[in-house]
Amino acid sequence: MRKNFGAQAAVYPMPVFIIGSYDENYIPDAMNAAWGGISNDTEISLCISANHKTTKNILNRGAFTVSIADIKNVIPADYVGIVSGNDEGQKIQKAGWHAQKSDFVDAPLFEELPMALECRLISYDESSCRLVGEIVNVCADESILGEDKKIDLCKFTPITYDPVHHKYIALGREVGAAFAEGKKIK
Repeated sequence: MRKNFGAQAAVYPMPVFIIGSYDENYIPDAMNAAWGGISNDTEISLCISANHKTTKNILNRGAFTVSIADIKNVIPADYVGIVSGNDEGQKIQKAGWHAQKSDFVDAPLFEELPMALECRLISYDESSCRLVGEIVNVCADESILGEDKKIDLCKFTPITYDPVHHKYIALGREVGAAFAEGKKIK
């Protein structure tokens, strides 16, 4: 038997995205956002309201990064989500992160976050809060690469946001081979 909960923003897993941007003075900023995902082969869509400093920065610079928060960064990832860049100019320093400029877009990468998408702004719709970016590069720290030199989710432990219980949950256990398990039934 199923229980109905009504309409709500509950999907699992819900990624913990850290959106990086530069302001007009090249001061790096970051915010935590959970509402988003891949919307085309080289496109990401995020839902962020116009009043965020990050949104203003992205519209001004035309670029941003999207890092995936991991288990090592739960505290600073939550911090950049609960503190506004409009009120705190030292968010990155207080989070303990170090920014470096992307080689591909006019936005910062954060050394402590091991994986990131580097994106150019495609569009922003203020009425729906939908931000769309072209993914021009994906980068990852070598510490999370497997023997095949690709991102290994057993080494990279991303976190997911539980929107019902307001908790972060770690991911990272392999349970099957994609495009292969279903062949057992086929």
